[in-house]
Amino acid sequence: MKGFKPDNKQNEGESSNQFNLRINVFFFSTFILFCIIIVRLAILQFVEGPQLQGQETGGQSRIFPLQPIRGSIVDASGTPLAYSTASQSLYITLLKDYSSSERGQQNRPEIEEVAEQMVKVFDEYGDPDGEQMTVDDVIKAMDLEFNKQPGYEPRRIKSNLTPEEVAYFLEHKNIFAGVEVVEESSRHYNTDRIAVQTIGYLREFKGTKDLNKYKEIDEQNRTQEDPGLIYTEQEKVGVDGLEMMFQEELRGKNGYISIPINPQNMAEGVPTMVPPEKGYNVHSTIHKDIQLAAQEAILEQLQWLHTNPVSGKLHRDALTGYAVAMEVDTGNIVAMASMPDYDLNVWENGSDDWESVMKYYRNGTISPYSSGRSGNNLESVLLLGSTVKPLSVLIGLNENLFGVNEYYPDIGYAQIGKDPRQIRNSGSRAFGSLNAITAIQNSSNAYMIDMVAERLFGKYGSKGLDVWNDYMEAFGLGVSTGSGLPNEFLGRKEYNNVEQMGSSLASLAFSSFGQGGKYTTLQLAQYAATLANRGERIKPQLATEIVDHNGNVVKKFEREVLNKMEFSKEHWDAVIKGMNTQGLRAFDDFRYDFARKTGTSEQDIYINGTRKRVDNGVFIAFAPRENPKLAVAVVIPEGGFGSQSAAPIARKIFDAYDEIYGLDGTPHPKQDLETEQEDGEQGEGGENQ
Repeated sequence: MKGFKPDNKQNEGESSNQFNLRINVFFFSTFILFCIIIVRLAILQFVEGPQLQGQETGGQSRIFPLQPIRGSIVDASGTPLAYSTASQSLYITLLKDYSSSERGQQNRPEIEEVAEQMVKVFDEYGDPDGEQMTVDDVIKAMDLEFNKQPGYEPRRIKSNLTPEEVAYFLEHKNIFAGVEVVEESSRHYNTDRIAVQTIGYLREFKGTKDLNKYKEIDEQNRTQEDPGLIYTEQEKVGVDGLEMMFQEELRGKNGYISIPINPQNMAEGVPTMVPPEKGYNVHSTIHKDIQLAAQEAILEQLQWLHTNPVSGKLHRDALTGYAVAMEVDTGNIVAMASMPDYDLNVWENGSDDWESVMKYYRNGTISPYSSGRSGNNLESVLLLGSTVKPLSVLIGLNENLFGVNEYYPDIGYAQIGKDPRQIRNSGSRAFGSLNAITAIQNSSNAYMIDMVAERLFGKYGSKGLDVWNDYMEAFGLGVSTGSGLPNEFLGRKEYNNVEQMGSSLASLAFSSFGQGGKYTTLQLAQYAATLANRGERIKPQLATEIVDHNGNVVKKFEREVLNKMEFSKEHWDAVIKGMNTQGLRAFDDFRYDFARKTGTSEQDIYINGTRKRVDNGVFIAFAPRENPKLAVAVVIPEGGFGSQSAAPIARKIFDAYDEIYGLDGTPHPKQDLETEQEDGEQGEGGENQ
């Protein structure tokens, strides 16, 4: 072995060969792996893909909502004011593709045969005077090309099925695969048009999301797990009046059809249906007979003002009227009239004259956006006029600005501070010596300015406006009445606009005789009831109870005190005694002593740059004076003096209430009243109170 040298070149050649072999094996193995992966991907995509996708989506379902059956709104006598009538509709869920695609065309004869069978059933068992359908009509309703609905969603084929049609389809579901009979409802309103603006109306949910109430519901929809609580876009919801106020109670709960679907978004398997739940019934405080009496009284009085001169002139611009009647002891609103009105059924049936509907659909007793406008475009929220004077005197007495028996020499006018202008009494009458009682009875503007406004300003200075405001709000003027009605207006506190009034003293002066604030008719009724309750302001109630469809009471509404102002009995006695306006011909034969205050709300308007002053009729009253039962407020824009335009309407409302409930607690039907009046005429010196 000595002297042996290894052959390095030979070793290097062998190593190189081994390396090349390994490289070749690696690339070949990689090539084989890629081939396997590519083949596997192809199998997944083209062979196993549909099956795996079906497994992935298997068990999924879609929910098709069924609209809830809305509860009824009934009046105090049990008369339905708003109600839903149930109807049966035929729906079909397409279990196959019947479109114009190649696959769909193969299935097309099958669905055409189903349509032919349906038409035969309609012809044999349907209402001969109802909807008549052809095969083409049925095919169109099925929406086979998915133009209106996704493939899985049930299609409504026919509404208002007869009982015979319902029975046939339920008994032959094996023939009509995917067919369901679904209960639906339509909303109807009393054709006598009872308190239509108070009842409100419905609109599709998709068009109400600008309202805060439904904007919140729409947001809740996105996280709502219970299908029955989800609002659908086509579902009709209340957007005004009691329909909106009691939306949750009236609505009920959605039903739904749960539909299994396949990867093609088509129904697969048997749909299951959960029926809708009926909403609760709301029992309103409105009584149809009293309400209709109020409505008719307004329209009759407007016509009378157009044809009979009052104070030497006709009042043809008096085109609207508003009245609210509120029970003093309960707060129940027995009448709420905003006239003219319209037929609520137009929302369900449509109208050819929407312009006339849009003028009158607002509730003018709670909003300035009223049911129409007067001839000079006046809204329904007006200045108080002299109806504020009982409260003005009460404030003066309570603030010790004067005593009950302190006398004031009324010379027919008063001046505000150093302003040389004279603010005169109505007709510039000088009443002479007045006390707190006779100042109200004679409706003296001068007394209110000198005794209330001047002295209140002398006691508090400019802060007197804050004191005035506190009293106004305590009696419900300028604040919410608490009724719960949507879109309720709070009034306009014009006395706060000191610059426009001229000074703080001027604001107090004008306010003291009713020219400083504008309020709704409901606020006036609550104010009158607060006077009747001697400072206790109660909530106006629009419902007595809510009842489920089995007659069980879900909720009752009781008398609710919002606030109470304490005044001495002597002061209350004086103010209520002063509410004794004389010369009310409408009440000449009224059987009860009652407290009242007329008002003439003056308002300046401009016609072609020329100022014109118009008189608005305002009237508040409660009866009887002792143990009062009912408070009434009436407003007639451009009606002239309240004693001649508004008071006659109030009288008819009191009479209607007396017939139904009795102002003394015992109903007095009309024939009894007529008999009593005849006896009074025949007797010797029959006395009218």
